[in-house]
Amino acid sequence: MFLHVAPANTVSKRYSPLVNAWVYPFFEQNWRLFAPDPESVNRQILARTADTGSDRSVHVSPWFDLTAVDSSAVEHQPFPSHTAQNMLRRAWSGYVDTHGGDDKARTERALMMQKYLTNIAADRVAAHKGGAFDFIQLRVVTLPIAPGPAVGDRAPTRTENRLLPWWKAPRHGK
Repeated sequence: MFLHVAPANTVSKRYSPLVNAWVYPFFEQNWRLFAPDPESVNRQILARTADTGSDRSVHVSPWFDLTAVDSSAVEHQPFPSHTAQNMLRRAWSGYVDTHGGDDKARTERALMMQKYLTNIAADRVAAHKGGAFDFIQLRVVTLPIAPGPAVGDRAPTRTENRLLPWWKAPRHGK
């Protein structure tokens, strides 16, 4: 942490990839605690898995709603953790920030965010559905929140349905 927060120097520059790999995404610093930016859309993140059988046939599972599982966990807890509320949402935000709209990882950080999102999705699917799988795919449906008196007269954005490519599932999903 010291090398991350210290002013740039020879040591911090040399080890910045290692330091950043340890610091992000768990200790990311931002000012949202003091100046929150409320969500202007509702996102539904869904996952499906694929498994290759011994006869080389591919079985694709139906879509599984990861967002609904998170919402249910928060709704029935008197003191829900920020992890339950924000992990999947923040992973998606980090993915979008580093990948843009084309789903190609061009930097080390983009690749790390892709792996982070994949790991979260694979863990959640494995915990709820069980079974082994080789690949995972995500679909993100973004729905606008209708403007109300507090939001102003912003026009609602259109509904977006984004289908990500198939990714190799991490080892713990297998």
